[in-house]
Amino acid sequence: MEAQYIDYEETRCFSPALIRYIRQDADLKPFYHQPSNLAGFKALLANKKVIANRQTLVDALKEQYQQIRISSSTQAHINQLLEHNSFTITTGHQLNIFTGPLYFIFKIVTAINLAKDLKKEFPNQNFIPVYWMASEDHDFEEINHTYIGGKKISWKKETSGAAGRVDTQSIIQALNEYKGILGLSDNALKLSEIVQEAYTKFTKLADATRYLVNELFGEHGLVIIDADHPELKKQFAPIIKQDIVGQHSFQNISKTNEALTKIGITPQVNAREINFFYLTDDLRERIVFENNQYQVLNTDIKFSEDELHLEIENYPERFSPNVVMRPLYQEVILPNIAYIGGGAEVIYWLQLKSNFDFYKVDYPILILRNSAMIASPKLKDKLNRLKLDFKDIFEDIDTLKSRWIKVHSNHILDLKNEWREIDCIFEKLKLRAHKIDPTLSPSTEAVKVRLEKAILNLEKKLLKAEKKNFADAMNNLDKIKSVLFPGGGLQERKENFGLFYVAQGDDFIQNLIQHFIPLDFKFTILI
Repeated sequence: MEAQYIDYEETRCFSPALIRYIRQDADLKPFYHQPSNLAGFKALLANKKVIANRQTLVDALKEQYQQIRISSSTQAHINQLLEHNSFTITTGHQLNIFTGPLYFIFKIVTAINLAKDLKKEFPNQNFIPVYWMASEDHDFEEINHTYIGGKKISWKKETSGAAGRVDTQSIIQALNEYKGILGLSDNALKLSEIVQEAYTKFTKLADATRYLVNELFGEHGLVIIDADHPELKKQFAPIIKQDIVGQHSFQNISKTNEALTKIGITPQVNAREINFFYLTDDLRERIVFENNQYQVLNTDIKFSEDELHLEIENYPERFSPNVVMRPLYQEVILPNIAYIGGGAEVIYWLQLKSNFDFYKVDYPILILRNSAMIASPKLKDKLNRLKLDFKDIFEDIDTLKSRWIKVHSNHILDLKNEWREIDCIFEKLKLRAHKIDPTLSPSTEAVKVRLEKAILNLEKKLLKAEKKNFADAMNNLDKIKSVLFPGGGLQERKENFGLFYVAQGDDFIQNLIQHFIPLDFKFTILI
């Protein structure tokens, strides 16, 4: 495959807030620690304070990997986590079935490549790519489907509690639909075998996801962690106690949100007074403070302050951080120096630095994941025949068609020159009417406004008629847009990786690794 790179701003698909972060807008500096470049990593590494218990982390990982084949690269990385000069590069995502949209894959490739790039720059340190499974998330409706080849495949199931603990027994119908779309080629059968093994051998969604992701990325040394673990939660227990009772995260993040709003950044998330859920196998419900007790919503479970402290001490695994506390938990249990996220994630992390400072936990460098669009050589040829490039295709379809017609038509389709002539005539008419009767000026102006609207409508009709004359080109533009922007959005936000893997096999991920450049912050187009 070959790659082209364009600025994120040129895609018109990313928020102004994110563009400001990429440009290192001075107004955003108070909301992160070090910039997302090699100088930032050098400064962070010089002063990095690791509070994670490395032995506990490694023991938990070895336990979680017991049931699956582990590559020598991943095994080496897990062992390296015991060394003081080893650091993690982390990305996280929900447990989407069959990996969900393409950007799930892109996040992990970005982490793998950044770890490699940092090792070249800082050879005396080890950098380990980590995929953090969002196993405690309970938004099952967000992860129970995927789109492949334009078809939506859904896993229909009633659930409650953490997604990672959901039983996979009922996924068979969705699994068979997915395999059916993959087809019967060698690559299709290989991927079918992987997903079959993942979702039928393992009874919990977290275990199935670990197997699937390990099969795809294990040879690249990726380490997969499920933080829904009692020993890992024990390390976070002091902060859980302190935050639930003191509501510090609510206060810190609320102040930050006000400061971000003042510089034109809309906060992505809002902190609650208590930012933890109570978690059991079939329950994940918010904890609230009511009537001098800590109440688990929609249950009869409640605690006094002393009882709450005892519960956290004895069962820390029952306390699940929400979206604003999960990043803090991550940085407590990992020797982490970078977090890789999508555009919305990067912006919401900017809301959190004051909370990290309050709890004296090092804040990682925020890295925007690589974004990409995958096009076939045939599609590139279609663009070339239309005398367009990939930058053009990011335009709105109506704008793109109109611009193309105006460039390629043999006729002049705008009536600007004609309107200038008419405008001059009206100026003369207004003057003549004013001399006869000054009150006629508004009537003359009204006639001019009506005529201007008529001219604009005629111009639209001319353009519409010419589009019919170029029907083949217009249809080709529609087809190109539908492939690269399924549902009107970026391909990476909807389409699953499956058919790209069928077309390329293991080379698909290898091509991503070859062409993604994490610290360049460019949108990648792969052909």
